[in-house]
Amino acid sequence: MSAPQTISPDEAETALLELNQELNRLQRTIRMAIQDQLSKMVGRSFEELERNRELAESIHQLLDSHGLRVQCLECGHPAILRVSPRGNGSGVFVFDHTIDGKRTFHGGRKTVPIIRLVAKPPRKPRQTLAESSKG
Repeated sequence: MSAPQTISPDEAETALLELNQELNRLQRTIRMAIQDQLSKMVGRSFEELERNRELAESIHQLLDSHGLRVQCLECGHPAILRVSPRGNGSGVFVFDHTIDGKRTFHGGRKTVPIIRLVAKPPRKPRQTLAESSKG
């Protein structure tokens, strides 16, 4: 059995840097493809609330699988596109996000709003009951 080949710190750093650059290019290509397809839905909707909810959930699942969110058009925060039963029978598209620790909904359009993609923010650790009662 032969001895394992050694790698210098410079070689390892260069290889990882090149890999990171390639992954960034691929992720950008994916984001652009998603953005392009979703832009075709802007200004459109289904006539039924449930179909609009399914559409919003499908968009969310797709974006989530790639570490993305939509950008709220009102405040700029990363958000999840949802459909609220407000308004007419088909509901309205809203941006669901947390601002200063409070769940917030912005928007209220009857059709799919302009979608801008942003990175999914890191999850904040949940407070346990014991931690929240120490306050």
